[in-house]
Amino acid sequence: MATIAPTKPVSAKPEVQRNSVAEWALTILILLFGTSTIAQPFVIPTSSMHNTLYTGDHLIVDKLAYAPPGAISKYFVPYEDVKRGDIIVFRHPTLITVDYVKRVIGVPGDHIKLVNKQVFINGKAMVEPYAIHQDNVLNYRDNFPLGEPDYIGDPKMAERAYKMLRENVVDGELVVPPGSYFAMGDNRDNSLDSRYWGLVPRENITGKPLIVFWSYDAPTDDLKDYNMHHMVDLAQHFFTKTRWNRTLKLIHGYPLN
Repeated sequence: MATIAPTKPVSAKPEVQRNSVAEWALTILILLFGTSTIAQPFVIPTSSMHNTLYTGDHLIVDKLAYAPPGAISKYFVPYEDVKRGDIIVFRHPTLITVDYVKRVIGVPGDHIKLVNKQVFINGKAMVEPYAIHQDNVLNYRDNFPLGEPDYIGDPKMAERAYKMLRENVVDGELVVPPGSYFAMGDNRDNSLDSRYWGLVPRENITGKPLIVFWSYDAPTDDLKDYNMHHMVDLAQHFFTKTRWNRTLKLIHGYPLN
């Protein structure tokens, strides 16, 4: 991820330590001083990002990561551009009040296609160790953007998907337009993502997951509305159904180059 010269381990170790210290310092600051404008709690209600993020993972989302840098704040806060491989939180393009979390696969100008589940970006096959596949190959889902979307239950989602296919597909590849991003879940065969509701507008991206502060093994229905069943389940099984090994787990993207 190169032939190692005798001096390399010595110089590499402090660099890793510095990065680790910086990450934890930022994490602690956000946890201690975060507000709704700086950080936000978020729960993963479905399996679309397995096995990177589990159903029942409770996250702290860094809402400053992609914010426009101010004249002074840019010297203190690590603002960044949205990159391929980043995990992002965004307002869904049609379900405006609903936040989604997916992985950025394509940035403006990228040419994207899937061939038998393999992602190609600008003609290059991507290595995606985080992606999982469970089913047989389906034409549209796994050979995007060829064919017709196999299922879109929401008319507004269908409208955006067909608009994307009509306006942004060139020679069998999706060309991501300016100001938009193509996002997919890591659980590729079970993810309602850009293949089915279109591109993510830049202005809809609100932040990036930073850390798992708690993870609890609960069904989707319980996590969406915290119903009475969930309250009873918590009272009875908090210690046994909490995934303690995921507590304070940092969340990282994966570079797609």
